[in-house]
Amino acid sequence: MPKGAIIVGAGPVGLMLAGELRLGGVDVTVFEQLPAPSGESRGVGFTRRAAEVFEQRGLLARFGEVEWAQGHFGGVRIDFSQLEDNHFSVRGIPQFHTEEILGAWVDELGVDVRRSHEVLGYRESADGVVVEYQGPDGYGELAAHYLVGCDGARSLVRRLAGIDFPGWEPTRGMYMADLVGADVRRRPIGERVPGGMVMSFNLQNGVDRIVIHNESLRPPEDKSSLTFSVIADAWQEMTGEDLHDAEVRWVSSFTDTTRQAAEYRRGRVFLAGDATHIHMPAGAQGMSVGVQDAANLGWKLAADINGWAPPGLLDTFHAERHPVGQQLMRNTRAQTKLYLSGEEMEPLRAVMQELVADPGVARHLAGQVSGLDIRYDMGEGHHPRLGLRLRPDLPLKLADGSPSSVAGLLHPARGLLILTSAAPDAGRLREIAAPWASRLDVVAGDFTGEEAGRPDALHAVLVRPDGHIAWAAPDDADLTRALERWFGTA
Repeated sequence: MPKGAIIVGAGPVGLMLAGELRLGGVDVTVFEQLPAPSGESRGVGFTRRAAEVFEQRGLLARFGEVEWAQGHFGGVRIDFSQLEDNHFSVRGIPQFHTEEILGAWVDELGVDVRRSHEVLGYRESADGVVVEYQGPDGYGELAAHYLVGCDGARSLVRRLAGIDFPGWEPTRGMYMADLVGADVRRRPIGERVPGGMVMSFNLQNGVDRIVIHNESLRPPEDKSSLTFSVIADAWQEMTGEDLHDAEVRWVSSFTDTTRQAAEYRRGRVFLAGDATHIHMPAGAQGMSVGVQDAANLGWKLAADINGWAPPGLLDTFHAERHPVGQQLMRNTRAQTKLYLSGEEMEPLRAVMQELVADPGVARHLAGQVSGLDIRYDMGEGHHPRLGLRLRPDLPLKLADGSPSSVAGLLHPARGLLILTSAAPDAGRLREIAAPWASRLDVVAGDFTGEEAGRPDALHAVLVRPDGHIAWAAPDDADLTRALERWFGTA
């Protein structure tokens, strides 16, 4: 009989999804082709919404003291301090460190991570999938209810499933190198110089990363042929700084190739993270969107495997996340044009800089970069915050007088109904939710701080395990219908 789910790929997205499924009581097996983490880091941080997703599971504190970064849109600086919401991202966290933290978490949860396991193919039936693999002990097969490809931009799962990956071909590229002992001046957002753009910042422990876009250089078709001397020559030409004698940890290159999977689900196969999209890196959005994919999909798969998912719940994964991917493609392509084009783009950059001084424009662009503008269709209801995320750092004073927060209440990855002292007929709402007690927690308490005085304050709120508001009062929407839509039959 099929059992649980199989995830292909032990990067941040695969590990995050594995943890979400285990919190949902599902058996998970992760297949990873590499024998050990590579230690390489294309990404060096994550967006505000990804930080919130980690906070919802009690993971953000494991990163220790983090550096909160001011944002930009295609090199146009945005003053986040003028905005009501906190859009600051986390900077200086190499991807391998994120993988270490998530790896330790899933190990605590009992996830079966199998390294040195190469997936060869799969067979799908009405009740599950059988994955064929090659491991250290030879050929094997494993059955599960579902298969999820978190195996990156060159996703084998996507190709095996026959899912199209349309998009735009590359027009420009960038080079990257991690150096020790280089003593490079910091350029965290990047500087436009004659011939292109240069960026430099400290990763950690004395390691500096340099990134260049040189209009006369195109990244090689075969990355294995890339040498640091090419990067160092271009860096010296563009900045006058000689880095040829620096100790080199890693070199890489990438282009502005932009593609998105046409389907995030086909039958019993799902895609998440970079398996669904490829684009020019911009503001750590790629990995961050993938982490949100995992938070969106995990509880839904667990609900289906555990037998209580309402009809159509799994289809909401594509319906909700594919538009987010489309927005990601659009904003990274726009940022690439602004960021890497030559002098001919200066008039538009100047206009953009004037526009972002307006709080409304700044809020719109910051919301795209931070991920805080995502709103899902929750159906019935008119509350202005319906479908948005509920800030996990919001403090509450529980009915027994003890302090708590939205994040703390979401650690178990269950649904959550918060009833404040202003809730209309709280006793009746509690009775309505009682039959769903195995799938959500009902908490009495009041929001404190700035939330309490908002004109759109929440008197009662139903929150999905991924932190998004599924029902809210005051409103004329029916709580029972919202519970049935997201948490199945009572």
